[in-house]
Amino acid sequence: MEYKIILGIIATVIGFLSYIPYFRDIFKGKTKPHAFSWLVWSVLTGIAFFAQIVKGGGAGSWVNAGTAIMCLSVFITALFWGERNIKISDWLSLLGAGAGLALWALTSDPFAAVALVAIIDALGFIPTYRKSFYKPYEETMSTFMVSTLKYAISLLALGSFNPTTWLFPASLVLTNGAFVILLFIRRKQI
Repeated sequence: MEYKIILGIIATVIGFLSYIPYFRDIFKGKTKPHAFSWLVWSVLTGIAFFAQIVKGGGAGSWVNAGTAIMCLSVFITALFWGERNIKISDWLSLLGAGAGLALWALTSDPFAAVALVAIIDALGFIPTYRKSFYKPYEETMSTFMVSTLKYAISLLALGSFNPTTWLFPASLVLTNGAFVILLFIRRKQI
């Protein structure tokens, strides 16, 4: 069990460190985060953290607590230094995420909450995917690469491995990994 605590600490520290280049690039004007995505992610990772704790996630869930704090920090920063070109699809994804949160509030089942959180998280990624398709250099790719890694490590640190504890971090490995691939491809095309 001790190695899981070490892995949980490593994943959480990596998570915090991964935001250093992101904030640096925001303040340099190089990265322009989409506030809608970061708002959704801050709420969702907080929900996932509590659902994982309830189901025995242990040290593997710590990364979500740290990520929720950092996502909230990016959201607040994005209000001042983020993307200003808001499209109807961005509003629709935010409304979809809000509807998902309303559905989550109606359930008391931790797995249902995590399944909804994973779906809502993917919806919350849509504004950032859209923006980055057209402006792939306005995101810090390393932050998302490291996020893929931190969630892979957090899966290994889970105290209890069940669908409630592994679904959300596994979905983040996929969505962050796919985003890195999108950035890589679009940067090569431009």
